[in-house]
Amino acid sequence: QVQVVESGGGLVQPGGSLRLSCAASGSIVSIVAMGWYRQAPGKQRELVARIISGGTNYLDSVRGRFTISRDNAKNTVYLQMNSLKPEDTAVYSCRLTDAKWGDYWGQGTQVTVSS
Repeated sequence: QVQVVESGGGLVQPGGSLRLSCAASGSIVSIVAMGWYRQAPGKQRELVARIISGGTNYLDSVRGRFTISRDNAKNTVYLQMNSLKPEDTAVYSCRLTDAKWGDYWGQGTQVTVSS
């Protein structure tokens, strides 16, 4: 079994910053990808950023403002979010893809950008 736990969400003013963390533990064989997705009320879930096969993907609207990074020793991925906008408000969830066990999701963390 694999566990994925997110932390770091909260309320921030427009233009502010937050850093999300996603820690994976358990019977991890080989991490193929780890990334962040978000879902705002009434909208579909979308990929925000992920690390896969050594490369990174970003949603166009966050490129240049968000940075994803990974600590391999800790099986942890981070999302540094700068210059936050109200439209970034959503539940952010972490997804891990293991080569043997498949996909695991965290419980999600709320990010609210509001003055």
